[in-house]
Amino acid sequence: MASAELDLGPAWVQAVKPALTRARTAAWSVRRPVAPAGLRILFYHRIADAPDPLAVAPHRFRAHMALLHAEGLRVVDAVRAAEMLESGDPCDGVVGLCFDDGYRDVAEHAVPVLERHGFGASVFVVTGVADGNAAFSWYARQPPVLGWREIVALDGASPLVFEAHTVTHPNLLALDERAAGAEIAGSRAALQARLGRPVRGFCYPAGLFGARERALVAAAGFAVATSCEPGANRPGADPLGLRRIAIDAHDRVADVRAKLRGAFDRPSVARAAYRRVRLARPASAAR
Repeated sequence: MASAELDLGPAWVQAVKPALTRARTAAWSVRRPVAPAGLRILFYHRIADAPDPLAVAPHRFRAHMALLHAEGLRVVDAVRAAEMLESGDPCDGVVGLCFDDGYRDVAEHAVPVLERHGFGASVFVVTGVADGNAAFSWYARQPPVLGWREIVALDGASPLVFEAHTVTHPNLLALDERAAGAEIAGSRAALQARLGRPVRGFCYPAGLFGARERALVAAAGFAVATSCEPGANRPGADPLGLRRIAIDAHDRVADVRAKLRGAFDRPSVARAAYRRVRLARPASAAR
């Protein structure tokens, strides 16, 4: 167990990530290569003081956002980022920002910081978990998530814009086509019914997808979808396979700066191990 609450597989997978991150940051800081061009999208999960590898402490998050502000960056949600890439608008000085899963602590701790800086962000919400009909399979004791009343109140009236992340957060690759399609289309239908607006954005659970899943996302009516593949997005990039860079619990300001400037555009050894763990998880997160 990576913590008392969270099961993400072998403990070494989480233990080794901070050390590898610091090593990559240190190597980048010595070389200081020119950052490859493109729009990078950063993503978080939780913003909380908690023994959870998915939780970035509020003081760290404040420091990360202060860095983006000090760098003069424009921070936008994932759909807006995709629109800029598609239109050919200049993306220099633009960063995308996302939060996966819809944890309540994002509203409690991230929203005030985003408001202070004038930043926008996407929240990819799991509709069955918001309903209370499903739970995240990796927690023994799931932390609080945003309910529908909170989601509706925050959507567009705060820096947060809510998009879809399936109904139960399954590994879509492990489902048959009908079940995968229901997870994808069902999350869009549920979110649209609650928000009363078109939902354009989708996030593949754990970033796991292939040609079939991409086609199902397109058929469901989504215009934008994000993966967990690191790297920069350039004009002409596939809007249904946008790259994102994870911000982890132990990331320092120096690590975030390095990630913004291309030091983590290639997958790490720890990430490959983590994906093997996630691929071994049950197909559905419903309980």
